[in-house]
Amino acid sequence: MAPLQASTEALNYTWVLVVSFLIFFMHAGFAMLEAGQVRSKNVANQLTKNLLTWSVGVAVFFLIGSGIASLAGGGGWGAAYSASGLGWIDWLYGAVFAMTGATIVSGAVAGRAKLRAYVAYTFLLAAVIYPVVIAMTWSSTGPGLVEVITGTAFTDFAGGMIVHGMGGIAGLTAAAILGPRLGRYNDDGSANVIPGHSMTFAVLGTLILAFGWYGFNVGTSAIYSDGFLAEQLGRVAMTTTIAMACGAMGAAAVAWYKTGKVDTLYVANGLLAGLVGITAIPHTTSVWGAFVVGGLAGAQLPIVFSFVEKTLKIDDVCAVFPVHGSAGVLGTLLYPFVAAGNVAIASAFIAQLVGVVLIGGWTLTATAIIWYVFKMTGQARVSRSHEQEGLDVSEHGVETYPEFGSGQDTVVADGGEVRTDGGTVDMTEDDNE
Repeated sequence: MAPLQASTEALNYTWVLVVSFLIFFMHAGFAMLEAGQVRSKNVANQLTKNLLTWSVGVAVFFLIGSGIASLAGGGGWGAAYSASGLGWIDWLYGAVFAMTGATIVSGAVAGRAKLRAYVAYTFLLAAVIYPVVIAMTWSSTGPGLVEVITGTAFTDFAGGMIVHGMGGIAGLTAAAILGPRLGRYNDDGSANVIPGHSMTFAVLGTLILAFGWYGFNVGTSAIYSDGFLAEQLGRVAMTTTIAMACGAMGAAAVAWYKTGKVDTLYVANGLLAGLVGITAIPHTTSVWGAFVVGGLAGAQLPIVFSFVEKTLKIDDVCAVFPVHGSAGVLGTLLYPFVAAGNVAIASAFIAQLVGVVLIGGWTLTATAIIWYVFKMTGQARVSRSHEQEGLDVSEHGVETYPEFGSGQDTVVADGGEVRTDGGTVDMTEDDNE
C-alpha cells in the first residue's frame, strides 16, 4: 500500500473510531432522557433496559446480525467474528447504529413491559429485523432493493429512516400491542397525563443525544476521498445544527399555539425530532432546506403525539414515534424538495416513498408478530400488582430513590433510620447517655 493511501486509510479509520465512540455515548443520553420521562418507581428498570440493549444487542449483532445483513445483502455469510483488523472497526461502526435503533423501543414500552420480553425483542431486532433493513440498503452488494424496484437509489445518508424511522415504528407497534399503562385512559377514552419524574434528566439526556448526533451525522462522512471532503463535512455539520435548532423552535411554536404555553418537554423532543428529520439527507440539503426540514420535523411533533395519544389511544411513553418515526419518515420524503443540487423530483420521491414503505412495513410486521407471541404466551406485560408497585422493585428488587420509597431494609452509615414518611428523627437524646 502506497504511503499516501496508508495515511488516508489510517486517518479515515481513526475518524470512524472516534465517531463510533460519540455515537455510543448517545446511550447515556437515551438513558437520561427516558429515565426523566418515567415515574420514579420505574427509573432503575429503564436504566437496566438501556444497559442491556447495548450489551445484548452488540454481542448478537457481532455473532448473528452482521452475518444476516451480509447474507441477505447478497454477500454470503460474513459475520463479524470471522473478520479481523479493520473489519472489526467496520463492525463496531455498524453496531453503534444498530443499537441506536434498538434502544429507541425501550422508551415506547416503558412502565409495563417485562424485562425478559424486551431483552428477547432486542435479541431478535439485532439478529434479524435491523440486519434485513440494512440488507435492503447499506449492506447490499449491488443496487439496493429500492433501486431494483424503482430504478432510482434510495437516499439515507446516516439513518433517518433506516435507524430512527425503523426504531420509531417498532416502538409504536410494541406499545400498541402491550396496551397503555394503568390509569393512562379513563373509561370514556379521555387521556390522563402521567408526568415523568425529572425534567432535568430529560433535558440533560436531550443535550447529550444532540452532542452524540454530530458523530451520527457528520461522522458518517469520511474525511478524505481523493482529497479533503470539506464541502460535504461543512454541509452536514451546518444542516445538522440548523435543523436541530429549528426543530426545537417548531415544536415550541406549535405547543404555544395549541395551549398558550411553551412545554419544555416538547421543546426538548422537538430538538431531537429536528435532528432525526435531517439525518437521512444532511449531505444534500440546501441552507433553506435545513430550516424547512428542522422546522417541520419539530412542528409535527405535538400534532402527531396528540394523534397517537387521543385518536390511536397508544401509550407511547417517551414519544418515540413522533420524535423518531414520523420525523424520520418526513425528512426522508423531503429529500428531493430541499436538495441543493438538481434532483429529478418525481423519480426521487417515488424511490424515497418505496423505501419508507419497505422499511416500515417489514419493521411493523416483524415487530407485531414477535410482541403478539409474547402477549399470547403471557410474557409481554408485567402483572397489574407489579405495575402498580413499580418495575424497580418487582423486576429488580431495588429502589432508585430509597430515601423516598418504602424505607424497608434501608440503612444509613451511622446505623440510624431513614425516614420516608416526611417525619423527623428525634435528635434531642444525649449521645453520651
